[in-house]
Amino acid sequence: MKQVISVKDLQDMLRKGQDVSSLPPDGLLTPLARDFLRDLENKNSPRRPNAPSAGVSGPPARPLSSKSTKSELEAFFDSAYCLNLKEQMCEIGRRLWQRAYVDGNGGNLAIRAGEDLAVCTPTLVSKGFMKPDDMCLVDFEGNQLCGGKKRTSEILMHLQMMKRQPKAVASVHCHPPHATGFAVAGVQPPTCMVPEYEVFASVALAPYRTPGTPEMGRLVADLVDKHNVILMANHGVVAWSHNSLEDAYFKIEILEAYCHTVLVAAQLGKPANTMTPAQLQDLLQIKRTLGIPDPRQGLKECELCDNSEWRPGAACPGPAADPRPAGFDPEAEAAVKAITDQIMAGMRK
Repeated sequence: MKQVISVKDLQDMLRKGQDVSSLPPDGLLTPLARDFLRDLENKNSPRRPNAPSAGVSGPPARPLSSKSTKSELEAFFDSAYCLNLKEQMCEIGRRLWQRAYVDGNGGNLAIRAGEDLAVCTPTLVSKGFMKPDDMCLVDFEGNQLCGGKKRTSEILMHLQMMKRQPKAVASVHCHPPHATGFAVAGVQPPTCMVPEYEVFASVALAPYRTPGTPEMGRLVADLVDKHNVILMANHGVVAWSHNSLEDAYFKIEILEAYCHTVLVAAQLGKPANTMTPAQLQDLLQIKRTLGIPDPRQGLKECELCDNSEWRPGAACPGPAADPRPAGFDPEAEAAVKAITDQIMAGMRK
């Protein structure tokens, strides 16, 4: 009888360091085992940097969920489709690290991969040195279903965002210095200055809560209906995209470059030039056609460029400071002066 070789047999061979090409010549491969070998061959073949895996298939014909069988989830996690998602995460992680948007083991990424499934980065691994095998598969409650390393502790925030915003297919969290500076100061960047920022980013500020807690995730998720980039007070930035992981990363790049530009403009000693409300309306129309949310859609022109909180190069005018001490009472002061004058006059007689 011919030997039947399954995916588990091949995985056991790899764990033992055996060569899976040295299979019995008369062995019978199961369909999943054949797919596994093809995926393994594609993974090990040379490719252009950043190119997707050869032979990448689309998502499963029947959408998977947390209720799918363990074997179905494991086969999916080992498929060419999932390998491509993992490689995207490694590439974006490398870009984040190279641009100093993450430090140490900071930052995390997630991609929606099923009805209530997501592929995410592991905890305690530098985003600049991740490998596809480091990634994890979780359900939307944060339970880890596949992956050798432990999933990121902040995955609950990504999952709450995806549950609240059905359009979100991927999200990126990191700590870019200039944007994080605004988050630490509790200041939203002013508007009406750079077209790319107005078209591609819609920024809000979430209050601080301990990272990784459900409360932090809820406060961020409350904002994703109208905003695709969230400044997290005293923490960092998270962005989501309805297109791809790379697009979510682009929003981080745009925000960080904009915050850097705003801070440079603030040092030039004059108010920054801004676009008119009518010009901003044109950009918001472009934004609408791209399917990007913005809470300013539908506002009157006079409400569009309100930067009353802060504007580079401008100081908010206020009343002149009163040089007199706090609690100064003019009538009491006059009475004290009159009594003092009377005493001094009596002493001179």
